Formats: sequence, structure tokens, C-alpha cells
Amino acid sequence: MATAAGLLTPCPPLEIIVNRLFAVLLVVFANATVSAEPAASLAPVPLVILVGGPPGTPGDVVARAISGPLGAELGQPVVVENRPGAAGTVALAAVARSKPDGNLLGVLALQSAVAPALIKSLPYDASRDLVAVRQLSFASNLLVVRADAPLRSLDDLLAAAHTGAFTYASGGIGTPAHLAAELFAHEAKVQLRHVPFNGAVAGVTALLGGHVQLMFASAPAVAALVQSGRLRALAATSPERSPLAPAVATLAERGLGAATVRDWHGLIAPRGTPPERIAQIATAAGRALASGQVRQRLAVAGLDAATESGPVEFMNWIRTETDRWAAVVHRAGISLQ
Repeated sequence: MATAAGLLTPCPPLEIIVNRLFAVLLVVFANATVSAEPAASLAPVPLVILVGGPPGTPGDVVARAISGPLGAELGQPVVVENRPGAAGTVALAAVARSKPDGNLLGVLALQSAVAPALIKSLPYDASRDLVAVRQLSFASNLLVVRADAPLRSLDDLLAAAHTGAFTYASGGIGTPAHLAAELFAHEAKVQLRHVPFNGAVAGVTALLGGHVQLMFASAPAVAALVQSGRLRALAATSPERSPLAPAVATLAERGLGAATVRDWHGLIAPRGTPPERIAQIATAAGRALASGQVRQRLAVAGLDAATESGPVEFMNWIRTETDRWAAVVHRAGISLQ
């Protein structure tokens, strides 16, 4: 039987206690560090999509609409970053200079594809530095005038524009609205004078204020103004009627099919990105676009999802559009420099 005296053991000195506690803390810290390193290394690297326009523009809308579903398909977060400037070439130059690991993409649009014809010295060579991934969406323009304008129809415009130059607004040189008007003027053989503004909103405001007479505006930007009676739509530039203005006939219906214009948007990657990564993203983006929620979000913005596309199809589309609009740019003498 233990005696009371046997239960009383001498207490170790304070220095020994502190040393033992320090040793225990070191072990705990080491174990925590070792266990944390694998977790950090397993964190998914985000996929960044650069947009060459400001928030709210069609390219930005479609990129953000697919970002969530695309990330779910790929198993990694998707981040959309806006880098506007120089007809979208600021963003494309960043993509061209990036590491070709498939984690940085860009949105290529009609305006960006026209850039080589507009700008003499680009900071990249699209055919050498970029590769197509997949087309995402289409958008159309509406030819609009003020509701109180004497132009009641496309025929009125065609008749009046033969006798003098009409002014039209755009969001800037080389924008889809500018190119659509130049193509229309050529095909319809009428005289139109370009008045560029700093952004589409400023152009629409100038039209509403009576500072210009007409505009080839993005359908989403003016649909509400048409429906409220502040603007009158004379024609749609898309192959089919715009769902935002179904009563408005297309230029093709009026015999001006050669003046058909659709803005478009798609994903591109830096040259050298592994083909299997390109295919993976293209497939995942296609599945994201098939989502009813994504389609609804695009429809509200006046965009149509590009259902049939892949790296080859999108590359062929880019080449066709680049050649087509280069001819328009050169014929009209358009330049950003």
C-alpha cells in the first residue's frame, strides 16, 4: 500500500517544464506545416478569361454567363477580368504573351478580328500567337432613328440618303456599329457620315438628343427604347429577326442580304496551349452554353448561343470574318492611327 509520502513526488524545475512545452509545440507546428502543404498544392488554379471591353458589353456578358457552369465542368474556378482598350487588342496582347498552360484565355469579338486591318502595328500576330478554342455567341444590331424623325421606314431612308449625307453615331471607330453602317452604305449606295462617340451609350444618347440622325446600335442597347416609343427601328442586321424586336424586318428581307452583320464572341488561347486542354475547354464551354439558365441569361441580353462550334470551326469563322471586314475597312479608308 502506497504511503502518503510515496505519492508526493518532487516537482520538476520550471526550466524543465518550459523546455518540454516548447518541444511539444515544435512537434505540433511541424505536423501542421506538413499537413498544410499538400492541401495548398491541391488548391485548383483559376482559369482567367480576359475581356477586351468594359463590364456589360456583349463579350463580358457571355463570359460571365458561362463562367460558373464552365468552372463546374472543368473543376476549377473561372475568373472574368476586363481589360478594355485599343479595339480589344490590350486584352489579346496579354493572352498572346501568357504562359500556354490553358489557364488564361481571351474573348475574341468581331472588333478584335478587324483590328489587324485597323491598326498598323499590333503588339501581337493573331495567326502566330493565338489559337481558337470555341465560338460562344452572336449578337445583332438594329438600324434606329428617333421616333419623331421623318424617316418612317427603310424605304424612306434609302430615298432620302441619295440626296444628301446623313449622320450616324457609333461607339467608336472600328466598332460593329461603325462597320455595319459602312457596309450598309456601300451595299445600298447611299451617303452616310460617321460621327464616333466614346462608347455605345454616348452614341445612343447623341441620337436621342438629335445630334445625329441614325445609328446601327446593339439590339440589347436600344430594344427598350424602341419598345417604349422613343426610337424607331427601321431594320435588323442579323440573318433572322431579332427576338428583341420581332416585328422589325431584316436587311436581307429588303434585298440587302450582303449588308448582314452579326457581332460574335468566342474563346481564344495562346499558341502552344496543349490540344487536349483546348479540346477540354471547348467541350466544357459547349456544355455550359447548353444550359437553360445560360441561354436565358444570353437571351435577355440579346445574344444567341453558338451551339455548333469547336477549335477548327471557330478558326475558319475567324479567317472568313477577318477577310470580309478587312475589305470593308480598306474600301472605306478606316484607320485607328
